[in-house]
Amino acid sequence: MIIGLTGSMGCGKGEVVKILEKMGFEYITLSMMVREEARRRGVEEEREKLMEVGNSMRASEGTGVLAKRSLEKIQASGHDKWVVDGIRNPAEIDELKKGEDVHTVGVHADREVLVERITSRGRESDATEREAIVHKLEREWGVGEPENGQQVGKCMEKADIVIDNMGTLEELQQKFTDFYNSIS
Repeated sequence: MIIGLTGSMGCGKGEVVKILEKMGFEYITLSMMVREEARRRGVEEEREKLMEVGNSMRASEGTGVLAKRSLEKIQASGHDKWVVDGIRNPAEIDELKKGEDVHTVGVHADREVLVERITSRGRESDATEREAIVHKLEREWGVGEPENGQQVGKCMEKADIVIDNMGTLEELQQKFTDFYNSIS
């Protein structure tokens, strides 16, 4: 089984990953594929630069390249339960769906909640000023991005289910567990 996750930064995808890891799922992110490529190219691993590398990979190797590379690693691993985090383009969903028993989950929270979560989590890679965070959220959603760029909004439309994560961590865990039980 492969569960693919999409949603804006700060939406709670990482919390869903933790649930799945407790269930024995292995973890891979599409950004791992971008980071590998950035290292190969000698590009600094900063969020904006990584976004550019990812977009470049999509432009040269096809929009689903990150999912294709992830799926190849998954299939070569011999492990049968995977969570794929960081789906940001609908073609990545299409590519991932070429695997067996694939389910895609969107995790949603309103923009103000995202801004609050991002500023409070204190990650070094996150912007800290509201304006910069909003800009990154909009870009990730697809504003000003090319068709082969980041398009989280379109991914959310294509997900098998979208889980609203405006409440507590316990509510998110229950909503996801209910979904998981319905597919397993």
